[in-house]
Amino acid sequence: MKILITRKIPQKGIQLLEEAGHTLTIHSETVTLTKTELINLAKQHDAVVSVGGNQLDSNFFEQCNHLKCIALMSVGYDNVDINAANLYKIPVSNTSDVLSKATSDIAFLLMLAVSRNAFNMHKKIEQGSWKNFEPTADLGIELYGKTLGVFGLGRIGIELAKKAKAAYEMKIIYHNRKRNEEAEDLIGATYVSFDELLAQSDVISIHANLSDETREIFDKTAFSKMKSSALFINTARGAVHNEKDLIEAIQSKTIWGAGLDVTNPEPMDKTNPLLNLPNVCVLPHIGSATVETRDQMALMAARNIIAALNNQKMPQVINKEVYD
Repeated sequence: MKILITRKIPQKGIQLLEEAGHTLTIHSETVTLTKTELINLAKQHDAVVSVGGNQLDSNFFEQCNHLKCIALMSVGYDNVDINAANLYKIPVSNTSDVLSKATSDIAFLLMLAVSRNAFNMHKKIEQGSWKNFEPTADLGIELYGKTLGVFGLGRIGIELAKKAKAAYEMKIIYHNRKRNEEAEDLIGATYVSFDELLAQSDVISIHANLSDETREIFDKTAFSKMKSSALFINTARGAVHNEKDLIEAIQSKTIWGAGLDVTNPEPMDKTNPLLNLPNVCVLPHIGSATVETRDQMALMAARNIIAALNNQKMPQVINKEVYD
């Protein structure tokens, strides 16, 4: 079979697909394929490994309804029209769970970096403004015994909560569409309403999927309900927060600061005010960027493709209903 891979992936995934006897076309350029380019290439292949933010909309599935499967090299699938995939009986898989620890590490890193204004302190050295010791200057805030509010307590949120409890004895509260009683037992988390999450949290960390319900839910109104000492951390999807409102919330000291691994829009423009605000730390969407995790993501995507092309159920299929 012929497989299109929309970006270069770790060699372990490529090797597994080649050993299975498949022919690969790898788009190795750093520029993302346009919708038209992606469709034209996909028409020449039996399966697609989609890497990055390729928009797989209804038009894509209509024109590429011959595809036997699509494997995403990501957890999120908000860029895929699952209803359209179902219409043409095309199974779509993701790389769930394998990147939970690595992404939670980034959330933890950002939480700590924001609390001590680490990125801006580094800039002070570069700018030559590190002079004398000032006992009342450059003060951060401590995390010991504070309350971590998790918005979307799934695998990544649980991993972050474990770290926060172990390192800082933080109290864990969370808000989901429905309670996660298994997680409550595992980490001692308490379910709260969205407004309670906003009001009670010293740190809010986002781990929810992007949907119509969550899109820009963290806006001016939400930020106004948070503590003035609160930290906002987002390693999920940038569109969960309104970036203009976030900038205003930090500038007006409505909240303490923010740590972002995802931005709205993405990638972030180099002139974005967030990059020069105190108590703000921004990273270029590197949540899963470790050798070990990216290898496992590539292998998982490859195994899903191989299973589908062997007329077997994809192990990490999102739209299980295509098999009914």
